[in-house]
Amino acid sequence: MAYAEAEVIINAPIERVWQTMLATDRYSEWNPFITRIDTPAGGPRVGADLILHVNFSSGMRATTRERITRLEPPAPGNDGVVRAHLQYVFLGPLHTLFLVRGQRPQIVEALDAGRCRYHTSEKLTGLLAGLAPIRQVQDGFERHAAALKQRCEQAVF
Repeated sequence: MAYAEAEVIINAPIERVWQTMLATDRYSEWNPFITRIDTPAGGPRVGADLILHVNFSSGMRATTRERITRLEPPAPGNDGVVRAHLQYVFLGPLHTLFLVRGQRPQIVEALDAGRCRYHTSEKLTGLLAGLAPIRQVQDGFERHAAALKQRCEQAVF
């Protein structure tokens, strides 16, 4: 198993963060890790496949196919806390053969009217999970979270 995660407090409303996360056609403007996401017509939706174009800080690049398994806009949970969820799973031959399986939840949680917490993680399992570049993924998640914070706090849309 391999695991990576990142978390950041963002001084912006949860709705702004959510809009930024779903504006996949603008990732190249702000995201140094996932520089492009190819989505189907109509945009992100549960069951839709995505093509992620990933840029590791080492200079290595990768393209992965993912499927959205959870897409819930900001709404109060049973505990009264407003949260939004975006989650996708890794697809492809390694997934099909149970060699590497991964899912990446991204959760945004309102702290108050103008602040929220963004948390992302990925757990990789399977026979070849230990060969995944998890340190590069960790670095990418940290860069992604920091860039999301900067983008949302600058209120650029």
